[in-house]
Amino acid sequence: MTSTTDDPAAAPAAEAPPDPVLSAMADPAFLRDPYPTYAALRRDRPVHRTPHGVWYVSRHADIETALADLRLSNDRDRMTSALFARDGGLRALSRLTERLGRVMTNTDPPDHARLRGLVNKAFTARRVEQLRDRIQQITDDLLDAPQTRGGVADYIADVAERLPITVVCALFGIPDADRDRVADWFHVLGDITGDIDRAEAAVIAFEDYLGSLIRARRGGTGDDIISALTAAQARGDRLTDDELLSTCFMLVTAGDQTTTHLLGNGLLALLRNPRQLALLRETPGLTAAAVDELARYDTPTQAIIRVVAEDAPLAGHTLPAGDLVYLLLGSANHDETRFPDPDRLDLTRATGPGAARPLTFGHGPHFCLGAPLARLQTRIALATTLRRLPNLRLAVPQEDLTWHTNPLQRRLRTLPITY
Repeated sequence: MTSTTDDPAAAPAAEAPPDPVLSAMADPAFLRDPYPTYAALRRDRPVHRTPHGVWYVSRHADIETALADLRLSNDRDRMTSALFARDGGLRALSRLTERLGRVMTNTDPPDHARLRGLVNKAFTARRVEQLRDRIQQITDDLLDAPQTRGGVADYIADVAERLPITVVCALFGIPDADRDRVADWFHVLGDITGDIDRAEAAVIAFEDYLGSLIRARRGGTGDDIISALTAAQARGDRLTDDELLSTCFMLVTAGDQTTTHLLGNGLLALLRNPRQLALLRETPGLTAAAVDELARYDTPTQAIIRVVAEDAPLAGHTLPAGDLVYLLLGSANHDETRFPDPDRLDLTRATGPGAARPLTFGHGPHFCLGAPLARLQTRIALATTLRRLPNLRLAVPQEDLTWHTNPLQRRLRTLPITY
């Protein structure tokens, strides 16, 4: 990466050079292993500003502070304006943020608390726990197919992508007949570095589809989340039609991607660390702690973006209003000041009071609502995979694996396995 200024007063030039950090993130070596780059940032430029008015924050303590600071906003309109003020892919991304409605994930207080409170009533721990048997059944069904093909599978296509979409459809009452169509939209939306026109068309089509489900559920007594949200609106719980649609869109899409990436990254990490894989086979009681360690070790959501709503101090710098801030969760989860020997997978790593908490699912008011569901699916899927697929190993050399180029997420394209 080339040297850049950390002076907040330096205005972006009209013809600024490419963002050096984003350029590094597109490098094939970074896609294979981003953590050496993060380590260099933590060491040399932990709170770093480019000439484009984009900050990169890489230390655990600073990111934890930033996530709790309401001056670092996730408001849709602020975000759209800040993205549009840049060029290239960020300006293109502003079309999608503008298209999305206002939901709890892209609003600030007080609207955020109101919307999250309404969603909490529908997305309850009881509702998630009731899915345990269904998740087990789906996982078993998915693993039946590879076993009939002679012990070869692509874990991403056969399990990691199909499990969460099936669970999400069950949770939201999306008919099985529509699952493949919904999955196609998710694939498009999951790659923000792709064709923005195609992504925008997918948003429109998916919103139209959800709108038809919402209209059909009004006044009904279904036990799915869409029915629960329409019932909340009918009770006068201050959820507008646009907010209802946008909330359903956000919950359905968010419920899919993180689990897919966590499953793929997690199984690959175990295959690369056979002693840890053997330990997990021998000690099933480790599964819950193992999932948290796998999520730390190769974080599915590598970064989240905030926009500075008003000048905010951070680690001796002043972040000026209007700047964008990339909070590098993947880097925070490898911060050697919080996690001893962070590049080592250790399924017995200390947890609980006093232990450093990974930022995999965020922190503060926007902590991921779907974290319990993602953890539950991953625990069941990994435990079942290890139990049912003996002698599990990669079917290709590690260097042949490829990764999507989305800098905000870390996800494999395929994971060929044999057993």
